[in-house]
Formats: sequence, structure tokens, C-alpha cells
Amino acid sequence: MKKILPVVLAVLAVVLSLVAAGCDASGTGDGTSGDALSGTITIFHAGSLSVPFDRAARAFEEIHPGVEILRESAGSRTTIRKVTELGKPADIIGSADYTAIEQLMVPEFAQWYIIFASNQMVIAYTDGSQYADEINGDNWYQVLTRPGVDYGHSDPNADPCGYRTLLLWQLAEQYYGVPGLYDTLTANCPDKNIRSKETELIALLQSGDLDYAFEYRSIAIQRDLRYIELPPQIDLSDVQYADFYATAEVEVDGKEPGITQTQIGQPILYAVTVPDNAARPDLAVAFLRFLLSAEGRAIMEDSGQQAIIPAIASDLLMLPSELKEYVVASSQAETGGSR
Repeated sequence: MKKILPVVLAVLAVVLSLVAAGCDASGTGDGTSGDALSGTITIFHAGSLSVPFDRAARAFEEIHPGVEILRESAGSRTTIRKVTELGKPADIIGSADYTAIEQLMVPEFAQWYIIFASNQMVIAYTDGSQYADEINGDNWYQVLTRPGVDYGHSDPNADPCGYRTLLLWQLAEQYYGVPGLYDTLTANCPDKNIRSKETELIALLQSGDLDYAFEYRSIAIQRDLRYIELPPQIDLSDVQYADFYATAEVEVDGKEPGITQTQIGQPILYAVTVPDNAARPDLAVAFLRFLLSAEGRAIMEDSGQQAIIPAIASDLLMLPSELKEYVVASSQAETGGSR
């Protein structure tokens, strides 16, 4: 398997430095100039991309009235398996973790992907959550393990937010110096508090069935939830802590039944690709041009997710030429990431 994490992180560090300096190394138009477009685009995407992709789809359809965009959301690994296992046609896959595309799609079902956005883990809650006025980024693990407090996360085998929660718990054990914290947090989170994707936890929070849920910051912002920001050493948001993140690992379902893959902690990076079975790859590329353009990036930022500028391409040679102005290349190095 191609493993590109260190190269991606090196490129990302440069990209983020350009963002901090106010530089924009990619195209600035809407990415959709040219002949009028028509037809249907089918997008399968992570649940955490529902809001920004809905906004981007409506904006794209306004520019191109002849285009209809159909979307299905699920956990990223479930989303990908709709193509790889069920054979469902999709024009675009949007994953909350680029490694899910790398592990499950490349090269049998897709030839490239683009890393285009980042996020961070938080703990979401409501005014009605137990100890809502007491919990903070330092004592959260003490509050969550009190008797009667209910917290949940998404399914690690279906959704990256699920295995990122487990990675976060492992990192927290090291960061706070509390032996056995991971096992304690795991034992106190029963199966009934686990859902297939992170967005399904919102209803449990709002109904009071859960006091707290491990979520992405973008979802908490989009749903107007209160949330605890965690130290960057454990929230999987900061490239400078990549080596520490990599000390945590969990097993998740692999490509075949009974086969597992080891998921290693790393900064949260979202990716998109056009599967080989896309019915309208031309429309897919046009939409991705829009998504990577200044207008598309603004939609991501307004939805609570940091756009990566320029985006990072897994394989510049395989990438459609229409997208190259928006990306920098990442070498396909045999090192890092997931195994």
C-alpha cells in the first residue's frame, strides 16, 4: 500500500504557512468557466460534509441551472464501500479521512485524490448536559467518567470520527498521565451510545439521551452546539504534533471480511476523488473546480472547516488537468500514515 503521510505533512506545513502569511497559491475564480453544463452529479460523502456540500451544490446549481446534484451521506468508510463493495456508481467521493480513500479505493477503484480541508475533534454538549457549567478542556475526562454521565461517539468501523475518538482517548492517557484512562473511557461508553456516523449523535444530545458526544468542531458550529476545545496535543488538528499523534493506533475493518487495518493517529485531513465508475467524470471535475475555488473555499470556512490552500494531490500525473491549478503535488512515498 502507498503510504504518504510524512510527505503530505511536509507539504501541509508549507501550505499552512502560506495561509498564515495571507498567500493564496491557487486559482481565485469560481472554477467553472466554459461551456454550459447539464446532467446529474451523484456525490457520496461523509456526514460531516453534509452542510458544506449542500451549500456548494446549491451554489453550483445556481451557476449551472442544467445540472442536478444528488447527495448521499454516511460514515466515510461506509460511503466508500457503497462503491467498492456494493458497486453503486458515484461521480464524487468525499471522505473525512484521506487514508480511507487510500486504503479502500486506490488503485482498484480510484487513481488519485485531493486533500482539501481539515478539522479538529471537540466534545459537543448542550445546556442540559450534566455538569455543563463545570466541564472544560482540562477536566473533561474526569467529568465524563462520573457516575450517570452518558457520552458517545460514532462507529470506528464506519466513520473516521469514531476511530479518531479512540485515538484521542489513547493520546489523552499519555498527555494527562492517567494510566488506564483509555480503558476507563471505553468501558463507560456502551454500544447503545455509538452510532454509525457522527451526525446521528446530535439527536441524542438534543433529546438528553447523551450528555456529551465526540464530534468535529465544524459539526458543533453548524448545529449551534456548545463544545469543549481540547488541547492541540490530542485534538488531531495540529501538524506540529503529528509525531505524538502517531503513537496512538486502533484496529478497524479492512477491505475484506475478517481482515483489519491499523489506523494510526494523524492530523485530520479531508479528501475527494472521482471513482473509476463515475458516470459523469466531466461534471465531477467541474464541481471539484468549484469546490477548490475561492468561492468553494469560502463555503468550507463558513461551515467551520479550514480549507487547505492550495489543496494537496496524491498523484499529479493521474490528476485531471483541469484541477492542477488548485493543487500542489504530494510524493507517493513508501512511508508513514496507515498500515
